[in-house]
Amino acid sequence: MADFFSIVIISSILLLPLLLHLLLKKPNPNPNPPSLPGLPLIGHLHLLKPPLHRALAHLSDLHGPILLLRFGSRRVLHVSSYSGANECFNVNDITFANRPRFLSGKLLGHNHQTIVWAPYGPHWRNLRRITTVELLSTYRLLSSSHIRSDEVLSLVKTLLRDYSGPGFHLTELKTKFFGLAYNNIMRMIANKRYYGNADESSSEAGIEFRDIMRETVSVSGTTNPADFVPVVRWLGIGGHERKLKRLRRRRDQFFDGLINEHRTAKKMTGSQHSKGSPAERSTVIDVLLSMQEGDPEYYNDAIIEGFITVMLIAGTDTSATTMEWAMALLLNNSQTLKKLRDELDANIEQGSLLQESDFSKLPYLHAVINETLRMYPPAPLLLPHESSQDCTVGGFHVPSGTILLVNTWKINRDPKFWDEPNKFMPERFLRTNNEKKSDEIVKEGLKMIPFGLGRRRCPGEGLAMRVVALVVGTLVQCFEWDRVCDGELDMSEGAGLALTKVKPLEAMYKPRESLASLLSQL
Repeated sequence: MADFFSIVIISSILLLPLLLHLLLKKPNPNPNPPSLPGLPLIGHLHLLKPPLHRALAHLSDLHGPILLLRFGSRRVLHVSSYSGANECFNVNDITFANRPRFLSGKLLGHNHQTIVWAPYGPHWRNLRRITTVELLSTYRLLSSSHIRSDEVLSLVKTLLRDYSGPGFHLTELKTKFFGLAYNNIMRMIANKRYYGNADESSSEAGIEFRDIMRETVSVSGTTNPADFVPVVRWLGIGGHERKLKRLRRRRDQFFDGLINEHRTAKKMTGSQHSKGSPAERSTVIDVLLSMQEGDPEYYNDAIIEGFITVMLIAGTDTSATTMEWAMALLLNNSQTLKKLRDELDANIEQGSLLQESDFSKLPYLHAVINETLRMYPPAPLLLPHESSQDCTVGGFHVPSGTILLVNTWKINRDPKFWDEPNKFMPERFLRTNNEKKSDEIVKEGLKMIPFGLGRRRCPGEGLAMRVVALVVGTLVQCFEWDRVCDGELDMSEGAGLALTKVKPLEAMYKPRESLASLLSQL
């Protein structure tokens, strides 16, 4: 009996702090966000039909712009209003500055140590500083403009070479846009060109690189059920982890070769690339190797590989898909296409191709790109964030550890902010629009967040806008374009996390007669 009372007394003492905490804890004055009944084990996953951003937008139409869901075992807050997104990324910016831990971040993100997957803290802030100051600064973008001009010129030459005339000729643009985007980024990273007619494209390394990128796009564009339903991973269903591990081995081996090639070249040339300011060094790998010399423990090869991976994934898909959507929209809107061509003809010096230095004279070109990003943002749900502590969004209580998905596709089509939101109207971004004052245009533009907001806003926005505008503007300047069919093009959206066009873009084209002299000299 004495033992029994001793157990009761000890248990009471141990439980007393918990009881006091429960009794003294202040009730949260904010209610939980609206939700809806889910299923055991999978939660609301059964409601998420592809494409995901449209399925979530439909749920928002039914249940409101702030909605708490369960993807398997994980809480997910879906926000589809600009006010809610602004509160998440401004008022609660630090709280939502973390990323959820997914298998892809562990295996392809060097155990969550790249700028995309690293948790918010000193390491991430340093990666961000390197990206914005060393790798993608305005000066470095200006110094790499010749790469973008070269790649666009190569695209024009390819179209001219393939043209058999007379009249219009069929071309498929999707693969050309992706090849251009990869060449642009790889020349910045390592001065390599693995697509097109370059010698490197037919080399063993070129073939391996393209295969790795195809596999990367394939696995990166899909959701891994094991991230939300752990039993899927335990049972090995789908083989997703096995695919990621195989891809990681191939990718790391390839990038190790690139890094060692540059390291050897630096030694053979007396480290000439390490001299001068970072912006004066030739490639991204050279910049990072020079930083490695100063702090080899921190700037190890894994950090360098992480930067390469992020630049390739973030700097190619977004640009290439936006080029494709922009050209498709122009083909479906012939008057807009004509208006853009007229602007280019009026502002580009006769006998010259479009250059980035001309951009300041081309407001309609910028409006076309902005309107494309509004209607077809490359990441319609942005990248997922995760709350590091309890917070309040829209008056609702959001617990720590909640994944945040912001539906920028839905926000960009909100009729409260956009007149005729489903209509392609670049004029809405022009300050000369007589229907709106310039300050209203600016405010409207701020409602569009294709590159995110806050601390985790995409640092590659400047590069993406430059290359997309240069490609679209040059194609419109140099060629006449027409649809392959009598009706409008199929604008169906893909099922992946990136907003891709289901049917690869094909178009009819012919060189413009007014530019025959210029084009014949290319």
